[in-house]
Amino acid sequence: MSTLETVIVEINDHFWTYLLIPLVAVAGLYFTIRSRALQIRLLPEIFRTIREQPRAGADGSKPVSPFGAFTISAAARIGTGNIAGVAAAITVGGPGAVFWMWMMALVGGASAFVESTLAQLYKVRDRGKGGEGAYRGGPAYYMQRGLGRRWLGVLFAVIITLTFGLVFTAVQSNTIASVTAGSLGADGDGGWVAPVVGAALAVLLGLAVFGGVRRIASVTKVLVPVMAVLYLLVGLVVVVLNVSEVPRVLADIVGGAFGLREVVGGGVGAAIQQGVRRGMFSNEAGLGSAPNAAAAAETSHPVKQGLVQTLGVFFDTLVVCTMTAFVILSANPELSGRQGADLTQSALQETLGGWAGHLLTLVVFLLAFSSMIGNYYYGESNIEFITRRRSVMLGYRGLVLAAAFLGALGSLSVVWSLADVTMGAMALVNLLAILPLSVIAFRLLDDYLAQRRAGLDPVFTRDRLPGLTGVECWDPAPAAGASAPTARGGEDGIPAAGTR
Repeated sequence: MSTLETVIVEINDHFWTYLLIPLVAVAGLYFTIRSRALQIRLLPEIFRTIREQPRAGADGSKPVSPFGAFTISAAARIGTGNIAGVAAAITVGGPGAVFWMWMMALVGGASAFVESTLAQLYKVRDRGKGGEGAYRGGPAYYMQRGLGRRWLGVLFAVIITLTFGLVFTAVQSNTIASVTAGSLGADGDGGWVAPVVGAALAVLLGLAVFGGVRRIASVTKVLVPVMAVLYLLVGLVVVVLNVSEVPRVLADIVGGAFGLREVVGGGVGAAIQQGVRRGMFSNEAGLGSAPNAAAAAETSHPVKQGLVQTLGVFFDTLVVCTMTAFVILSANPELSGRQGADLTQSALQETLGGWAGHLLTLVVFLLAFSSMIGNYYYGESNIEFITRRRSVMLGYRGLVLAAAFLGALGSLSVVWSLADVTMGAMALVNLLAILPLSVIAFRLLDDYLAQRRAGLDPVFTRDRLPGLTGVECWDPAPAAGASAPTARGGEDGIPAAGTR
């Protein structure tokens, strides 16, 4: 097993270092320059858009709002990586890794905009959910409908379902079981704690996933704010109690980023690698996961959801990850050799006392469980891209629940290494798709801004972009006397003439 793990880690390191990190960085910079840094200059518009409420469907159902879709993606983004991942980045790359995480988030916001806008444009009606305002979509759908490459979409669907639906569910379950065992003072393997926690998580997850996407949105809409506020408040208390250390922390972060102030880690190269890599793992910008949630939203223009998902990248890295970094660096500057969540936990306990370790267990549960819910939906959406057979979906749900249970019992190291490889493959496929399709996303942005400059609330119909094909929803404006235009799909979800 150790030999297998060594091989996987070796492949993973070369894959990310020489191929994926440069590709993600170049793509993010291109999108940023091409859009004139929309993720920064349009921040006021982003906050305005996220407050919009969708209209109810004809059947009285309430579609997923932009905020609801944001919380689904935020639930999957914000997980134990925000606690353990940041700590690992600091341990290996030094405080300077935090600076490069910030840079990755700023650039990655543009990538998140492109992929989520495309997901909205190429979404399809989800008749299986029973409501008029239900949709599904994501990279697999814009690969088929935008690029005309269904085989590429199927490949992506398989990879993301394996990575998020199964592997990451096991990782989150394992983390919850681990911190619970530590909080209860159980033996190293967790003893009776692991199977009990695994069974409980499987039951809770089953209650959530069998409710469908609207149930998922309602659950995460409560969990995400609670987990974020709780963790941020605790972190803020730690920083305030160590406020005299803040100037030093900032100096270590900035100085370490450029090799001017080495504190710990492998120098500026390690800082860049760890910062970029952990930043991508944390906020998922460009990885193709968040677009699956973005496509589920009801909105009047695809750009609106692209802007909302950009905010998710900033919230994850610039707020949650930054708080973790300040907690660690202000309370435990010597970095005593601990790693992962153990390092974060020791920093909290050093400032607040032993009870903080129990509190972190609760926070990790909220973070990880909400991630499991979001991860499940990503797999569900992509399974439906391949097939709508009920038996296949039931089988997938059974595997997810099994992963939740078995993950609590298993070892984390090999699973994480495999997850790194599959997630890297997912990002590679997605980036190669959105680079050529980004032309369409920027045409949509021009249309959106033109309507805003005219004082209108932007509304998109597919006839506004001549030559656009592969679009099922976004009906053209009706003739005079007909009903009002809608962003919903064609009758019975049948694509309009001229679409693929």
